[in-house]
Amino acid sequence: MSDSLRLEIVTPRRLLVQADVAEVRLPGVLGELGVLPGHTPLLTALDVGRLSYTEGGREKKLAVANGFAEVLPDRVTVLAKLAETPEEIDAAQAGADRDAAVESMKTATAEDLETITGELKLAETRIDVTH
Repeated sequence: MSDSLRLEIVTPRRLLVQADVAEVRLPGVLGELGVLPGHTPLLTALDVGRLSYTEGGREKKLAVANGFAEVLPDRVTVLAKLAETPEEIDAAQAGADRDAAVESMKTATAEDLETITGELKLAETRIDVTH
């Protein structure tokens, strides 16, 4: 058994990551999922959250939003609606987005609450990934 996984992260606009990694942590809709080489095959839906992986002994992290991940014993393929590196995220804007979402929640209708909650979660993830 190999001691690495091939990780590919793809969005509708680009191939963001293509690397051999030691482990991957994904924000699944049912909770965080840790993947090591030799993992049992599975397909999971992704939530908004932090995706991290270890490459060359260093942890790298991304903000991801929605999509799917296919896990095979030697490969993880992530198809995400959105994926951003810390360098691509404007932390000040993410803070402003978080504050706006919190303010909007105070007067939100039931129909708007799910959308606003998603916006808040994405803003908080972006802040987390930049720190």
